[in-house]
Amino acid sequence: MSDAPLWTSREIAEATGGTASGDFAVSGVAFDSREVGPGDLFIALKGEATDGHRFIDKSFAAGAAGALVSEPIDQPHVLVSDTTEALNALGHAARARMKGKVIGVTGSVGKTSTKEALFMALERARRGPVHRSVKSYNNHVGVPLSLARMPRDTAFGVFEMGMNHAGELAALTRIVRPHVAIVTAIAPAHIEYFGTEEAIARAKAEIFEGLEPGGVAIVPFDSPHRVVLIAKAEAQGARIVTFGLKQGADVHAREAVPASTGGTLVVAQLPEAELCYTVAAPGEHNVSNSLAIMGAVEAVGGDLAAAGLALAEMPGLAGRGARHEVHVRDGDALLIDESYNANPLSMRATIHQLGREKAGRRIAVLGAMKELGSQSAGLHASLAEPIEEAKIDCAILVGEEMAPLAERLEGKLALAHVADVISAQEKLTSDVRAGDVILVKGSNSVGLSRLVAALADGER
Repeated sequence: MSDAPLWTSREIAEATGGTASGDFAVSGVAFDSREVGPGDLFIALKGEATDGHRFIDKSFAAGAAGALVSEPIDQPHVLVSDTTEALNALGHAARARMKGKVIGVTGSVGKTSTKEALFMALERARRGPVHRSVKSYNNHVGVPLSLARMPRDTAFGVFEMGMNHAGELAALTRIVRPHVAIVTAIAPAHIEYFGTEEAIARAKAEIFEGLEPGGVAIVPFDSPHRVVLIAKAEAQGARIVTFGLKQGADVHAREAVPASTGGTLVVAQLPEAELCYTVAAPGEHNVSNSLAIMGAVEAVGGDLAAAGLALAEMPGLAGRGARHEVHVRDGDALLIDESYNANPLSMRATIHQLGREKAGRRIAVLGAMKELGSQSAGLHASLAEPIEEAKIDCAILVGEEMAPLAERLEGKLALAHVADVISAQEKLTSDVRAGDVILVKGSNSVGLSRLVAALADGER
């Protein structure tokens, strides 16, 4: 990797149309003063709730080398008229100077896990610097920030893009300009803003609008919205690569066998290769996402064998499948942390996987699914079927939106419907015992991560 700085003050000024106070160089970029480290550029964004200029002194105390500001300050800085527009401009400049391959990832389900796994799959071969967006920085400020953080000599860049309104993804993908764009799966997430799943699919398909000439669109073959996605990709002149568990997909699983480690042994057929690898994370949804990853690795000329090794080694992410062996009063129990997000499709997938776990008892702690609008009651109630099929022994339902599901499950299993996380934690901890497998899943705003943290304190 080059020893050159991430950005010089002159480059920042040129990219943003600003004026530099003097010569300085930065090694990182942040817009949250709590994340500023030595050598960073602090971007003082102005929002509805707060103004980043209030945290200038704090950022320099934390080691910032310079700031991007719209008000003059005494410390090293680049002065612009609008810092949000300047962040976008810096993202555009980062993408323009990058000569490697860029992959964009979106979808209703699994985009963060896919982005992280794809990063590891490409990095495993160590052919050059690999960069990706961190956390879930996938919106109108997170995407340009992630681009601005990309080293100039990056070989592969992987960027997650999200949306909850039509048109948002179109704007993001034109900044990222991917060579390869993946749509993981379509589900009724944020459906209150769209009305139908097909409308969600059309909005997700906006990712193809930013594809570079000759780009590749990686589309879920098993999705009922495949035709909508393919039509949009073809309209952009993309080469289509489908992935899925069913025969007929360009990248499909010829075999998928449960592995002794709890994951899945996959024999995958790709357009140009056949590959056998293990997916460490359990569940068919993770197998499906692994096929998208392999399709993308092949499309950018990555090392498929190294990618397979990475998928075998990848642990579950916090809030997205991390598994904890926790000590309880008479032994150990398994805690599966899916607390970061939930929609009907991901709920069904993880409940199905819970049913495949070897357990003394299977316990599901399920939080409300948000942003479902007028369909909320029906979609919550519909989870009764997968819960019964998975032979769940006990369900703790959190939030008022769970009332229709509680009504459907009444008398069919041990059941508690509680108002909040504290009540759920009290109920769970008073009852959990050795040999239990506990799934914790819900929309992030429900706060089930607090329950996970409390139980994981007793991790073995």
